[in-house]
Formats: sequence, C-alpha cells, structure tokens
Amino acid sequence: MLERFCNSTFWNSSLLDSPEADLPLCFEQTVLVWIPLGYLWLLAPWQLLHVYRSKTQRSSITKLYLAKQVFVGLLLILAAIELALVLTEDSGQAAVPAIRYTNPSLYLVTWLLVLLVQHSRQRCVQKNSWYLSLFWILSILCGTFQFQTLIRTLLRGDSSNLTYSCLFFISYGFQILVLIFSAFSENVDSSKNPFSTASFLSSITFSWYDSIVLKGYKHPLTIEDVWEMDEAVKTKALLSKSETHMARELQKARRALQRRRQKALPQGPKARLHSLAKTESQSQDVLVLEEDKKKKKKTGAAQDTPRSWLVKALFWSFHGVLLKSFLLKLVHDLFMFLNPQLLKLLISFANDHDMYLWTGYVYAILMFLVALIQSVCLQYYFQLCFMLGINVRTTIMASVYKKALTLSNVARKQYTIGETVNLMSVDAQKLMDVTNFIHLLWSSVLQIVLSVCFLWIELGPSVLAGIGMMVLLIPVNGVLSTKNRKLQVKNMKNKDKRLRIMNEILGGIKILKYFAWEPSFQDQVHKLRKKELKNLLAFNQIQAVVVFLLFLTPVLVSVVTFSVYVLVDSGNVLDAQKAFTSITLFYILRFPLSMLPMVIATTLQASVSTERLEKYLGGEDLDTSAIRHDCNFGKAVQFSEASFTWEHDLEAAIRDVNLDIMPGQLVAVMGTVGSGKSSLMSAMLGEMENVHGHITIKGSTAYVPQQSWIQNGTIKDNILFGSALNEKRYQQVLEACALLPDLEILPGRDLAEIGEKGINLSGGQKQRISLARAVYQDLDIYLLDDPLSAVDAHVGKHIFNKVLGPHGLLKDKTRLLATHSLHFLPQVDEIVVLGNGTILEKGSYSALLAKKGVFAKNLKTFLKHAGSEEEATLNDGSEEDDNDYGLISSVEEIPEDAASVVMRRENSLRRTLSRSSRPGSKRLTSLKSSLKTQPVNGLKEGELVKGQKLVKKEFIETGKVKFAIYLKYLRAIGWYFISFIVFAFMLNSVAFIGSNFWLSAWTSDSKTFNATTYPASQRDLRVGVYGVLGLIQALAVYLANLCSAYGSTHASNTLHKQLLNNILRAPMSFFDTTPIGRIVNRFASDISMVDDTLPMSLRSWLLCFLGILSTLVMICLATPVFVVIIVPLGILYVSVQIFYVATSRQLRRLDSVTRSPIYSHFGETVSGLSVIRAFEHQQRFLKHNEAGIDTNQKCVFSWIISNRWLAVRLELVGNLVVFSSALLMVIYRDTLSGDTVGFVLSNALNITQTLNWLVRMTSEIETNIVAVERITEYIAVENEAPWVTDRRPPPDWPSKGKIQFDNYQVRYRPELDLTLKGITCDIKSTEKVGVVGRTGAGKSSLTNCLFRILEAAGGQIIIDGVDIASIGLHDLREKLTIIPQDPVLFSGSLRMNLDPFNNHSDEELWEALELAHLKPFVAGLQLGLSHEVTEAGGNLSIGQRQLLCLGRALLRKSKILVLDEATAAVDLETDHLIQTTIRREFCHCTVITIAHRLHTIMDSDKVMVLDSGKIVEYGSPEELLQTSGPFYQMAKEAGIENVDNTAF
Repeated sequence: MLERFCNSTFWNSSLLDSPEADLPLCFEQTVLVWIPLGYLWLLAPWQLLHVYRSKTQRSSITKLYLAKQVFVGLLLILAAIELALVLTEDSGQAAVPAIRYTNPSLYLVTWLLVLLVQHSRQRCVQKNSWYLSLFWILSILCGTFQFQTLIRTLLRGDSSNLTYSCLFFISYGFQILVLIFSAFSENVDSSKNPFSTASFLSSITFSWYDSIVLKGYKHPLTIEDVWEMDEAVKTKALLSKSETHMARELQKARRALQRRRQKALPQGPKARLHSLAKTESQSQDVLVLEEDKKKKKKTGAAQDTPRSWLVKALFWSFHGVLLKSFLLKLVHDLFMFLNPQLLKLLISFANDHDMYLWTGYVYAILMFLVALIQSVCLQYYFQLCFMLGINVRTTIMASVYKKALTLSNVARKQYTIGETVNLMSVDAQKLMDVTNFIHLLWSSVLQIVLSVCFLWIELGPSVLAGIGMMVLLIPVNGVLSTKNRKLQVKNMKNKDKRLRIMNEILGGIKILKYFAWEPSFQDQVHKLRKKELKNLLAFNQIQAVVVFLLFLTPVLVSVVTFSVYVLVDSGNVLDAQKAFTSITLFYILRFPLSMLPMVIATTLQASVSTERLEKYLGGEDLDTSAIRHDCNFGKAVQFSEASFTWEHDLEAAIRDVNLDIMPGQLVAVMGTVGSGKSSLMSAMLGEMENVHGHITIKGSTAYVPQQSWIQNGTIKDNILFGSALNEKRYQQVLEACALLPDLEILPGRDLAEIGEKGINLSGGQKQRISLARAVYQDLDIYLLDDPLSAVDAHVGKHIFNKVLGPHGLLKDKTRLLATHSLHFLPQVDEIVVLGNGTILEKGSYSALLAKKGVFAKNLKTFLKHAGSEEEATLNDGSEEDDNDYGLISSVEEIPEDAASVVMRRENSLRRTLSRSSRPGSKRLTSLKSSLKTQPVNGLKEGELVKGQKLVKKEFIETGKVKFAIYLKYLRAIGWYFISFIVFAFMLNSVAFIGSNFWLSAWTSDSKTFNATTYPASQRDLRVGVYGVLGLIQALAVYLANLCSAYGSTHASNTLHKQLLNNILRAPMSFFDTTPIGRIVNRFASDISMVDDTLPMSLRSWLLCFLGILSTLVMICLATPVFVVIIVPLGILYVSVQIFYVATSRQLRRLDSVTRSPIYSHFGETVSGLSVIRAFEHQQRFLKHNEAGIDTNQKCVFSWIISNRWLAVRLELVGNLVVFSSALLMVIYRDTLSGDTVGFVLSNALNITQTLNWLVRMTSEIETNIVAVERITEYIAVENEAPWVTDRRPPPDWPSKGKIQFDNYQVRYRPELDLTLKGITCDIKSTEKVGVVGRTGAGKSSLTNCLFRILEAAGGQIIIDGVDIASIGLHDLREKLTIIPQDPVLFSGSLRMNLDPFNNHSDEELWEALELAHLKPFVAGLQLGLSHEVTEAGGNLSIGQRQLLCLGRALLRKSKILVLDEATAAVDLETDHLIQTTIRREFCHCTVITIAHRLHTIMDSDKVMVLDSGKIVEYGSPEELLQTSGPFYQMAKEAGIENVDNTAF
C-alpha cells in the first residue's frame, strides 16, 4: 500500500547490503517524517491544556520569540510553496504520487500548530517548552537520512527532483536555526534565579548556571551573589504544602493508635495492681531498681505514639518528584546494559573484516548516544533527588521549629535544648541523606538481576561460581563492618571524654596557669588521645581489609568465572567478545553490590530519625482553652476556681484560686519559696495544664520572667523586640530602667553586642534589659516575676519609683508583681499572699497588718531579724543580689572592651564593700547624679567603637588553600610513608595494565587454537597468571591502605600534640577574646576531619588519579593516535575542574556559615518560649527562622547545581573519550584485532565514573584540608613566656617572701590603656597586707602581675632579690600560692584536684583536709579521696569547693600566699573557719589579701588602698583610720569606727 502511496519501493534490504548503504526514499518520506509529526500532535493538546490552566499574564514580546515565530512562519510559506508546485505539476502528464500532496499539507497544519504552541508559551514562566525542543531534535535527526539521500541523488547527476530538493534543504536549514534559537533562555529579570526560565537544552546541560561559576572563579562568592530560590520551593510554600498532608496522616495514625490501645486494654488493670502490691513490700534499694525498670517501661509506652505517618506525609507532599526521578533512574539503568552489548557488536565487527565499514561507525555513534542519554538521565535524576533532599530537610526543620512554638510543657520536658536542636540538625540531615539514595534500594536489585541475566547469556551456568564468590564475601564484609561499628562507638566515647576534659581545661585555664598545672592535664589528654588513636588505627586496619576484599572481588570473580567456564567443558574457548563483555558487566555489578549495604545502613539510620521526629511532631500541643480573652470584660484578670498543674500526674501547683484584679491595679504576690508565685503567672500565660476552672483576661500581656532571657544581638534589638523605634519612648525606658550608666561603660553603648545567653552582662543588667523590653512594648497587663531580685537595693528602689510604682511609667497598666522585697509593699494597691498554691490572704497593706494573719507575722519576724543583723551581715552575699553597685557597673565587669570577660571572672563583683548599712544621703545623691547622665546618642549605626565587638569574628578563609598547608599535612604523615604509599598504588596500576594486556593475549588464543586443539598447559598458564596479577593488584592496595593507616594516625597524633601544646602555652588574653566553643571546635570537628575524612579522601584521590592515568596509557599503547585526542580533552577537563573547585569550595563555606545561625536561633527560641508566647511574637520568630533556612537553602541548592554542572561536563569528556576510542577502533580496524578493541573500550567505558569521582575527590580534599588550615592557625598562636628557662632560681627560693614593686605598670592588651599606673612599694617578709579599693581599682590585676598572667608594661617585681621576669613561668608559679575567688574544680578524683602530680602522700592530704575542715566530710564518703568530682565540681556545695581550694593552698606550703577573697559562696561560719585557719597556718608567710570586706583585713600589718591603678594610701590600719582619707571613708561606710570593732 505504501509503495502505491509513494510510487516507489518502500523497503528493500538489499540496499543495506552494500558498502554504500542507504534507505529507500519512500521509507524516509513516510515513516521518518511521520514519527516527529505524530509525537507533536499527540502531545500538543496536553501542552495547550497545561498552558491554559496556568493562567499567568502574558509577558512582553522578546526578540528571541519574534525570531522563532518568523522562522516557523517561513517554514509555513515553504510548505505552501511546495503544495502549490505540486498542484501546478498535477495538471501535467504523469500522475503525481499521493505522498507529494500529503506531506506539504501535514507540514502546513503542523507549522500552524507550532506557531500556536510558541505563542501560548508566552504565558508560561519557562518560554521554551521541552516538548518543542524534543520535536526539533527528532525532526532534524529523522531529516538527516533524507538529506543525505537527496544529496547522493544530486551527486549522481539525477536532477529530476531539483526544486523539491532545494525546498527540503532550505526548510532543513531553518529547522536547525529554530533549534539553535530554542537553546537560548529568555531571561526577563537578570537578578532572579534563571533556573525557572532556562530553556530545555540549557536546563539539561545546566548551562544557565555558567554565570555563577564564572563569578566564583573571578572572586570568592558572597551570599549576595547566590541566587534566591523559587517561591515554590521556599520554606513557607513547602511548609504550607506539607502541613495539610502531615495533619491528615497524623489524624489517621492517631486513630490507628486508639484502635491498638483498645485491643490491648483487657490485660491492663490486673497487671498494674500486681506490680503495685509488689513494690510496696520491697526495701528502698530494690525500689531504685524498680524505678529503672519503670523508666524502661515508660519508654516502651512512649513507643506507643502515632507511628509511620511522617514518611507517608512526606511521600504525598513530594510524590511528583519521586515519580519523575524513578522514571529517569529506570531509563538510565536499562541504558547502562546497552553498552556491554554494543561493545560485543564492536568486537565482532573488528574480528569480522567482511562487515561493512559503515556498521562500525553506526555502532560508535550509537555508543556515544547511549552514553549521552545515560548521562543526561543520571544528572537530571540526581538533581531531582538532591532537590527532594533539600525540600525534605527544609520541611522537617521548619516543622520542628513551628512545633517547638506550640508544644506543651509536658512534651517539652522530655527534651533538653540540645536534643531539640539535634532533631533539627542531625535528624533532618539524616533524612536528607536518605532521600538522595532512596531509589538505589530498588535500582541496586534491578542492576544485580540484569547483570546476572546478561552474564548467563555470555558464559552460561559458570557465572554461578563467580556470583557464589560475591555472596560468600558478603557475610565476611558484614562481620568486619560490625567490628568497625563497635570500634566507632568505643572511639566516640573516648572522643567525648577527651572533649570533656578539653572543655574543663579551657574553662579553668586560669587556675591551671596560677598553679602551673598544665603538664598534668596535658598528660591526661595525651593518654586519652593515645587510646583514641589506637582504636583509630585498628579501625583503619580493618578498613584496609574491607578495601582489599572490595578490590579482590571483581578480580576473584572474573578469575573464578573464567576458570570454571574454561574448565567445565573443553569446548569452551574464551574469546574477546565473551571476556570483555563479561568484564564490563562485572564492573557494573560491583557498584550495586558495594552500595546496597551502605544504602540499607543509611535507611536504617533514617528510620531511627523518623521515629524521633514522629514522636516530637506528634506530641501534644499547649492547651490554652482555659484562658479566655474577652475585650469587653469588666475586670483585667479573673481567676474562677482555677486549678493548674505542671504535669497531669503531679499534684496541682495552683489550687482553687479565686482572684479578681481590676484594670490599672498594682498587685503584689507574696509567699515563701515554692509557694506558687511563678506558677500563678505561668497559669495566666497558658503555660500550665488546666485541672479545672478558668482564667479570663482582658487585653494583651507582657511578661518579665525570673530568669531573664536575652537574645544574641545588640541591646537595642533586645529592648525593641521587633517593634518600631520611637526615640522618645526608648530614651524614657532606658532612663527608667536605670540602664543609662551601664550604657556609658559599655563599648558602643546600646549597639554593644550581647553574647549568647547574655554572657557579657551581669545578672542585674540582664534583668533590667528584660524589664525594659516589656515596658517598651506598651501592653495592657504586666506580669513581673520578681524582676528586682537580681538588682541591688537602691537600683531596685529607682526602678520601683520610675517603672512599677504609683508614679512610674506603667502607672495606668495592670501590674502583677511577684516579689520578696517588703519595703515596697506599702505602695501597692493589693497584696496576695500565697502558700502551697492557694491564696492565704489578700487585701491592702494596712488591712493585712490589722488582720494580724500570716502576712503580719512574717513581716514582724523579718523586721526583728533585720534589726539584729544590721551590723552582722555586712554583705553575707546572698547570691541573688548582683550588686550593680551604684549602677556604675565595675569597669572590670565591662571593661573598655567587653572582651575581658576574665576580669569579670576574677571580680565577679557580687560583693561590694558593704550592703545593708550604707549611709543613705551621700550614696543617693551620687546615684541620682549618675542616673541623670545624658541620653544615649552619639553613635551612628554601623560605627564600631574599640572593643564594642566582644568576640573577634571567626575568620572565614577565602580563595585557594595554600600549598604550604598540604605540605604541612604531608610532612606530618612522614615522607617514608608517603613514598611507600605512592609506590604501592603505582604497583597496583602496573598490575592492572598487565592483567588487561594478559587478558587480551588470552582471548587472542581463540584465533590460533580451536576448542579441540587448545593445550591444557597453555590454558592453566593463562588462568594462573591472570589470577596472580589480580592478587597483586589487591595486595598492593591493601599495603597502601595499611601504610596510609599508620601514616595518617601519625599525622593526627603530631597535629593534635602541636595544637594542644600550643593552646596550653597561649597567653591569658587569647582565651579572653576567643570563645571556648571556637577552640573546642578545633579539637572536635577539625581533629576528627584529620582523623577520619582527610586520609580517606587522599587515598581515593590517588587511586582515581592513577586509575585514570593507567587507562589512558593502555589506550595509547593500543592506538598511539589517541594521544592527539587526549590533549584537548585533558585541557577541557582541567579548565572545567579549576572553574568548579573555586565555586564549590566557597559555596561549601557559605553553607556552613549560614547553617549555624539557624541552630543557634532555634536554641534561643526554645529557651525563651514562654516570653515569645506571652508577647505573642510567634509569627515574627517563624518568619526569622524561615528567612534563615531560605538563606542556607539557596547556598545548598547552588552547591548541588554546581556539582551537576560539573558532572554533565565531565561526563561529556568521558563520553568523548569513549566515542573517540570507538571511532579510532573503526578507522584502524585493519591493524587491530578484536581483543585489543575489547580491551581498550571496556576500559574507556569505566573512565567516566572515575573522572567524575576524581573531581569530586579533589574538591573534597580542598574542603577537608581546611581543617588542617584551621588547626595550623591555632598552632601558630603566639605563646606566653617559656615555662622553664636556663636561668633557674635557687631550690629554696623564696626563703623570706620579701616582695618589691618598682614603678610597676601593666595593661591587659596592647590596644588598651594602662591598668596599673606605676606601683611602687615594699612588702617585708611574713607581712600581712590587705589590698582594698573600689571596683575596678586594679586589685585583681595586682595578683595577675605577681603570677605573670599579665606581663609588665614597665617597671619590675622583685621577690627575694630575683626579678620575676627573668625566670621561667613555672619556676615562678610553683612557688606562689593563690586561693582564687571562684573555686574551680575539675572532674576526676578529690586526690587529683588536690595534688594532680601525686607529689604528696595520703597522710599529707588528710592533714590538709583536716586543717581545711573537710576531713569529716571526705571521711564520710564511700570512696574517700578517690571520690569522683563531677564536671566543675557540681556534686559539692560552693562552700565545700572553697574549702577544697584552701586545702590545695595548705599542701603547697609556699612562702607567699595571695588570697583573692571569696565571699559570695560561703556562709559566715565557714568564712570564720577559713579566716582562722589562714591566720594560724600561714603565720610564717607573706600574705596578700584582696579584700571585698574590710573586716577581714583590719588585723593585717599594712593596708594598701588602690584607686584607678595607683596606690593612694599605704600603711597600718590604725594609722589610716586616724587621717580622713579614702580608707577612713570606706570604714565609715562599713560601720567600722576603730580597729577593734570588727566583730563577726
């Protein structure tokens, strides 16, 4: 029929059977024309419908659009001309075949359709439809055949169809032009992400990303350079999309849970009764065991939460992407198996010289096309998977954050802040990892099955032998990996221990320096590190065996398979086709076999994470139904029979409360500790579980919690809390909350940066900022939970008058004030007295006094006590009062540059000179004058004052990692090791080349011998040598890995040692300006990179590099012409690599820089939940979190695209290698045999994956070597003076203890002013000297100078005739003793805390403990001196810690004792004990006491009064009391008239 239609032959296979093969014209004009047209017509309706549905407005017409439309219009005209010509011809003689009418008519309609589709695409974001691009490609490909047929016809001189041919050529050219136009993207807005507008060709090659790669190559990328994500994949959109699915699935899961519970009900009650009866009859210690069991049971019950809903919800949210990626992976996997088949055909072509040359070319082109399609599918699949991964991670992170804002307190109690942050960081990341591999679960199985099938076709049943080998190796690998996992767990424990000690060392570094204890702690760390490295070495040795097996597998399998194949049947001869096809298949098989265990492991880890996330996200929300908000209510707050509890199984914390508060009232809530004051406020905020009753509230609430919550940011940000700035009100609030004097001292005033958790503020300042935040918000009802507890009395008074009281800023608001301060009570409207959760009394101050109830009784006892204690408690330092002494917060508390947090540590000045007996008038006037300081102004935003930035910003390296860093690491490994490793890897490559050549020679045997004449000896030799070469490969790799294990362990050891030694020798100023976290990070993540990741990346890189080299060498040996092709491809490869690495490296850095703010913001949110909820700022925090996640997401997205961009280009290089080698095989087939062809091509096919991997490894190494760079940065920190010098003092020095200061000057850091400005004085032997002075006078600096924590800026200190600057630090510090202000203990035994070097006997230790009054306590401990002290001495009271420090001092028996007075921690009795012990035991020593209370130094021989770094008075207390100088003033303030009046 088609023959009639064309009027010529449709198909004739004899046409193909010639060297000049061609297809019949009829076939070309029918089938090959209709394929593209059919495709277009089938998909057009669907496309148009899609456009119609999208309903976006039309965009403006671009030149590109016009050009496409014009050319399609020209095609339309050409079709019309052709039709016209045919019609005019028809009137002539011969009948024109039907095909000549139908084709132009079809084309006419088709081009109209194309015009319509292109026009309709103007409404889409992506103007170029993938479907039209594919149509053009198809049309051009199918047209090629007709094109060459027509040219051949014309060349033969047959010009009967000349006009038709010309028309065809012109339209063919136009189609190519339109395709070129469609390759360009129409990007309307250049700032936007071009991803969405990229054309089809641009998006499959990722060339829309070129501009960023170029930018990244020219200069390091910044956040601004990275494109924003599309709205559709931003956090907000993803969250709203997945929330509906989550809610639905969670409902289903909850219903299923109820059904499960109902099934399990009947057995319940009986069992419960039984267990109760049992526990009652058991003694105490058994009860503890029961508790443990209960806990386990409880976790069992906790498992009883809604299950497996999260995965379903995620599936429904993203099933579209999953389906697309599934299809792409399927196509890729199937195409993967076409390559070995094509290889087989090429080998047979090379062996059979009768085949026509064109078949070879067709095979080569097919090979290239298959590889190309495979690459495109694979890259697009990866892109989808990684995008899915990011989207899943984003969804989880946003959901966890949102859930945290609504989670009920009961559910929240199960998680620490760290654990909650982990859900967001670790678990979300695990899920992201698993989505990247999820398809490998089915794809691995599919690949294994297909490989086995194809191998069976090649080699028959003998394949089973090879597969048997693989299966046998699986359990071996399993055993090794479980062993490795155990080692990993063990090592994690060692790592934790080491980091804990590091944390303690860095936290207590001051004490280590004072006592010269660094060597002892260094040893401890070294011991742990030794254990860790031992395990690491074992781990790496096992790893080497695993790699050995991995390498041996393909070799073993091929040897076994080929041997069995040859030996089973003498008729089987191994020829090139079989051997090389099988080897290619074995290589394909190797990947899924090695991946499957990893994928399963990842999936299991992710399933654990899913369970944890399900438990968290499925937790109960806050139930605030008992809190009713009513704007038209008469009262401000009304409690109606309200009972609330913190947890359902605990008793109520608030019981049957009835309370009415009228608008504008100031109500004080009184009560003992634990009577329920804070609970009352929490109940109003809806933070508690309702038992019965309800609370009605009119208006909005503000909340000031007892423990102030401060965000990391400026003071201004904290007070504004997201509101707009109203300058006048802002200044009012600052003044009322007594913040102006603090701002005077703070560098940068209100723009001073506050560290995490308000680390660089005193408690009082935090509390006042927290109050200022609430006052500034201007809401209706204020809940104030004891805001005056942390501030000093007169500051409290100021705040009460200016803010809370009847004339304060809040006078018209309703205020609920929980307080312990009794002196404000006369000014409040109503007092509510709580006891045990119920209201005991309420009424006004006078009414309650008249009633003579609980309140009156308490007041009376308080007044009685206060009277008698007036003289006694001269600052017994209740921990609460953070004495902001006269607000002029010490200069040392917030020095010119807030960095000297140290100074704050030394002088936690919670104890100024006196507390309760301050002479009123003088202090208050100075207070008032200090409060009238001018308002905060002067600083423009963005200006930095010296020291305003507390913490130096962490240094982000940019650009290339310097070569010196690589050298440093290689040197640390050791050159012997390195040369051996390289040698072993090269041996592996040589053996690899050898085994390939040998196989090639073996397969050529099949030409010389046939099955019957094949000699057995030859056969055995072939099998034997092939096996040996394979074994050598595996052994070489094993040796290299083993050697690398030793080398890298050695390097880890060296680097850690250098780092630790240097950090311990760093001066104190380094620790002040560097956050501990940053130093610990070097010891944690960076060292672990050097331990684990870096050596692996280096090994992989070397292996890949040599593998590629050897493949290229083999191809060149077989076909020397290949060198010509290698050069341009090599240049292309290297240039792509250089561009990529620059961009990728910077994107990785940006990723980690943008990631940490998300977690720290989350941690902050969780700790300040009650405040955020009270102010109803949840939406603002959600937005902030979403913005943070989006910033991070765009960096990750960009990084993923950069990987794809690279992979597509590299795969192209690899595919070109395959294509060119295939072409060379065809061109030179006369000189080559089939086995060489097989041997070259089977290696070329493997090169693409290896090339890809090499670049990935290069960038991995670049990323990981940064760890060495960061470690080196800290190895280079400058040290303090040497510990021991050549000039050693005499062994009994100092024998007298005589100290001379000679015009001594000192400053904390080079850029700051002098702290001590020229001190000169003599302290005689065994003299007792007290040092006094106001805050910031330089008292603590004096002790630091004696110990050379600070080095002199001028002058000198001489002890017993030796200038202390001339000897080593340890020689000096070991001879002095200090009892520091803050008692610092380390985790370890009591013995270690007293005597870390084991210099003393047990008797001496007990004696010291007895003198320190600790003997009864220690003797009462089960382990005595071996009693373990927990971190920072957490299991001892502060008083006991202080006494332990005294014990330390007693053991040292040195001639000079410095006593930095510690008062806050110790009650009066203990204090008395310490004083008497010191007087008795240290009578033969020179004692310098830094006093915070005058009583303790009234009996000293001399008193030194310091003021702003100078000595203003020096003499005996008696003399100084005679003259009315500064000392006299102080004594008078403290109520001391003469020396004798110092009664305790």
